Amino acid sequence: MNKKSLLITSLLIGAVSLVGYNVREEGMFPLSEIHKVDLKKAGLKIDQNEVYNPNGISLVDALVNVGGCTGSFVSDEGLIITNHHCAFSAVQLASTPENDYLNNGFVARTREQEIEAKGLTCRITDSYEDVSDRVLGAVANVDDPAARLQMINNQMKNIAAEAEQKDPSIKAEVSEMFIGKTYVLFRYKTIQDVRLVYVPNRQIGEFGGETDNWVWPRHTGDYSFMRAYVGKDGKPAKYSKDNVPFKPKKSLKVNPNGTNEEDFVFILGYPGRTFRHRPAQFIEYQANYVLPYTSELYDFQNSTMENVGKKNKATEIKLATRIKRNANVMKNYRGKIAGIKGIDLIAQKKQEDAALAQFINENVDMKAQYGNLMENIDRLYQLINGDANRDLWLSQIYNSTSLLNVAKNINSFKAALNQQPAAQKQLFFDNNIARLKQSLNNIYEAYDVDVDRKILKRMMMDAVAFTPSQRVAAIDKITSRGSNNEAMVDDYINDAYGLTKLKDQNYVLNTLLKSSKSISDYNDGLLLFENDIARQIAELKPEKDRRDGILNKLMGDYVNVKEKFLKKNFVPDANSTLRLTYGYVRGYSPVDATYMSPYTTIKGILEKGATGNPDFGYPSIIKQLWANKDFGMFAKKELNDVPVAFLYNMDTTGGNSGSPIMNANGELIGVNFDRAYGATINDYAWNESYSRSIGVDIRYVLWAASKIDKADFLLQEMGIKL
Repeated sequence: MNKKSLLITSLLIGAVSLVGYNVREEGMFPLSEIHKVDLKKAGLKIDQNEVYNPNGISLVDALVNVGGCTGSFVSDEGLIITNHHCAFSAVQLASTPENDYLNNGFVARTREQEIEAKGLTCRITDSYEDVSDRVLGAVANVDDPAARLQMINNQMKNIAAEAEQKDPSIKAEVSEMFIGKTYVLFRYKTIQDVRLVYVPNRQIGEFGGETDNWVWPRHTGDYSFMRAYVGKDGKPAKYSKDNVPFKPKKSLKVNPNGTNEEDFVFILGYPGRTFRHRPAQFIEYQANYVLPYTSELYDFQNSTMENVGKKNKATEIKLATRIKRNANVMKNYRGKIAGIKGIDLIAQKKQEDAALAQFINENVDMKAQYGNLMENIDRLYQLINGDANRDLWLSQIYNSTSLLNVAKNINSFKAALNQQPAAQKQLFFDNNIARLKQSLNNIYEAYDVDVDRKILKRMMMDAVAFTPSQRVAAIDKITSRGSNNEAMVDDYINDAYGLTKLKDQNYVLNTLLKSSKSISDYNDGLLLFENDIARQIAELKPEKDRRDGILNKLMGDYVNVKEKFLKKNFVPDANSTLRLTYGYVRGYSPVDATYMSPYTTIKGILEKGATGNPDFGYPSIIKQLWANKDFGMFAKKELNDVPVAFLYNMDTTGGNSGSPIMNANGELIGVNFDRAYGATINDYAWNESYSRSIGVDIRYVLWAASKIDKADFLLQEMGIKL
């Protein structure tokens, strides 16, 4: 191997996540890999089997997936701690202008006062099993890429259905660990009755707002408490006053003493998606299309919703969750754009891919099997990039425009209804109408007609500007009626929204959906417009399926080549399955001559509050308590203050929100909720120098619960001796 090859190889080995467990490396380790990680050497003081034991009870049994976030049981009465932002949507749905829990917070001082957390369930990992041979064996002799991918998806569904048939008490899913390469069957228990117990004032739980989002120093009390309930027989059941608290196999011990700098810490959680084992073309597609388009669109949507929300309190509450979610994604994506440029990630990936190509070409057997791999990847992404603007538009149109989403659900129901034999139509209607109404209710909860009209116009005008090869037929049909595109768009929106009855939720749920005849007979401009969009999506689907099938096979080969080249296995990308990551409480230096200490304190809340920025408003009692040095047992001696948040170099991403941060003894000392701005790039690349995650310190959680919200009963339930 020549010097250039050696250089490129060393860069690649340094950049790819290897299972080099003796040294702290990047990695969100699946349950199947935890036994390979030397946690004792890293600093763990308990037996490693106490973290995960497939043959007994361990810390893993205290973990739950709640609302797309992670949570953990902290009492044997089903009490769960997670993030404030993870409970946000449920708090919004429980709030009214008269009972504004969203802003004022909520404390249930008795079990009877606990409020249903609408829309939230708890999912507990029960077991897992590698089924790669079964999945890939089904397509061993299939060459057509679209057919191959369809058969893989069908086999995954069949394996999950088979598992659920064997054990009706579980929900089964087959997860793709490496795209096109490895597949694992996970069995989950799902708790359907979840209730709000304690949510702090919004000025605590969301302190700093968007000003501080993805930023360090951070002073956000991003925590909340819920409780899981089951039927009296101990089995999962829908919300009922007769249900009883769930008894978990394991609950975490809460350590009110917190941590010190350089302490060993680890997280168990359900990280969402990472994309570290992808080629340079994937990163370019993200940087050039997905990230800028989505962040700019969400910026417009939020400006629109914030302005419309000023008209009254009810509208402000209705739009709050959507604004918060958009803002989080928007800032994250802009951080990714900056991070990709900052570390020149595309150039790094191109060097890695060049090394792989050279490795392939220098080995006769590898060249015979993978000789066209890199060229085929490049050719595929040229096709994907060529349709990127239209494809992204089609992926966002329904989420952007609520009434189009309503129209889509109604049209889909009508189409399915009309496919039924005459004798079966009423039965189909009766069996499925409740599900349709629930779906529409969920959409209407965040619907406002003024927001809808403005966002739809933005989307339509975006489509007007697309190149000839990326036209949206439904938009062209409207603009072809005249010479002024914007005037035609305005006329359409005025007519469609003026005439449609879909904007009347009561009419839709109680009249339009009253019978199979009433829904079949109804039509209007929005339904016709949605049909045109759906028709084009259907026409594009065969080519999309073909590309997805090719991509699935190419990415499986890409990972195989990397493993052969490096002679190492590496940790699969995150995919919302249970993972472990570990590290140390540690500050960092994001830029020259700047060091970020790993702890913030209440003093920092007061300092930020003094700036006058409305995002830094805080309950006045905090200042009073701080002035009196009323810290109770929760002060950190070295700081003479209560720690609010802290930094650590663990490998986290979305979905790790709410993950319990544990010390060397497996005790809860914080709750993960964010990353520093430089670490937004973690989805594509991780590095100890810039990757820092942020957690709320348990000492601040307990202090605020006790001193501000007088919730000592919760501390007592968690075993805290005051």
